[in-house]
Amino acid sequence: MHLPLPLPLPLPTDAERVRSVLAAAHSMTVVTDGQRTEIRHLDGTDPLGRLHLHPFEPGGRAEYRPAIRLEFTDIAPTPVRDRVRARVTLVGRLLTPHTDFAAEGADSTCVEFGRAVLETADGARSYVGLDELDAAHPDPLAFYEAGMLTHLLDDHAELVTLLLRLVRPRPAAEAGAGSAVLRALPVAMDRYGITLRLEERRGHRDVRIPFPSPLDDVEQSGAQIQALFSAARRSSHRNTLPA
Repeated sequence: MHLPLPLPLPLPTDAERVRSVLAAAHSMTVVTDGQRTEIRHLDGTDPLGRLHLHPFEPGGRAEYRPAIRLEFTDIAPTPVRDRVRARVTLVGRLLTPHTDFAAEGADSTCVEFGRAVLETADGARSYVGLDELDAAHPDPLAFYEAGMLTHLLDDHAELVTLLLRLVRPRPAAEAGAGSAVLRALPVAMDRYGITLRLEERRGHRDVRIPFPSPLDDVEQSGAQIQALFSAARRSSHRNTLPA
């Protein structure tokens, strides 16, 4: 008798991941004309709201369209090892080259879009086109994720340990392999579930715990998180941390 293979855990698409990083960004680096400018007042303002992205036009007069690169770093809000979760870079050419990105209330900027590059912590790199970016939406938890994760860790750390009951353990390691879990911390949350980072003596690994069903709105998150806690309490498997 052949048992069915487990279905892969759902993940955001690359385009959704890019949109979520942009929506939650607190800062960005703008590189144009050889100059780097740090913009640090993005809280609550998706930078795509200030950019009009246009399709690339082959044969355009590049001398009137200076290259521009917008760089974003997605950093875990909790004190995990290796806090950089992803990097997003938007590359294109300016169609309105005199816009001051650092000015409050600056007018929107037209950019001839080249590509979006997503680099994840595991070293993977993917490219997202304009059509994919336009069709995608930020994760409904993107703007709230940092506050939710820090609240979970700071005020309910025992519930993080409880969630370990839902993690399938690794096979027993050989003596001295250094794979014992020292601590578990929440490192990410999206509409599909929670990701825990298991920090070991040598390195770390991330495990995803899916919600019973994907979220459509942040208002649904409380019930889904409580459902995970209830499932963990019912679980007979315990994967506890060392004292």
